Amino acid sequence: MKVNNASGTSQCTCKCGSWLRHWERFTGLAVPQYCPVEHCLEKDIVGAHVKKAESADKNRYIIPLCNKHNKATDTLSVEEWCRPAPANVEKTCG
Repeated sequence: MKVNNASGTSQCTCKCGSWLRHWERFTGLAVPQYCPVEHCLEKDIVGAHVKKAESADKNRYIIPLCNKHNKATDTLSVEEWCRPAPANVEKTCG
């Protein structure tokens, strides 16, 4: 899956306590030991707001990324096992 970081989301919150917990809750997956960006071995994982790249889907999603990739401005290739969780709290935990 290819994603781009979504801008203007630093003030967004949800009732899960953190965006990483939100991702766990709505995907059923455990936080990975390493960043899911291909070939990345960083361990400082956060819940990142992203948009699907090369897609007509303009929704925002949460995926785990390391701090470095959470600040990246280029398109990221994420491992296929890493499912995105909807970031729209009105439809999830809100």
